[in-house]
Amino acid sequence: MMKARVRKAIGGVGILVFLGVYVWVAATLGSRLPNQWAVRLIYYAVVGTSWGLPLIPLISWMNRGP
Repeated sequence: MMKARVRKAIGGVGILVFLGVYVWVAATLGSRLPNQWAVRLIYYAVVGTSWGLPLIPLISWMNRGP
């Protein structure tokens, strides 16, 4: 069994790596959108709020009991 401290350290690094890649991909795709404010608003609203969904399993694993 892995100690809680180790799980949280691994999870913290995983979250930072995921967010770095997520922001890079979101910005790259966002720069390729048409130059219309409504399209960009919808894109960045969706992308800006959906980053947490893929992290739910990692956070649950980090906070799992011993």
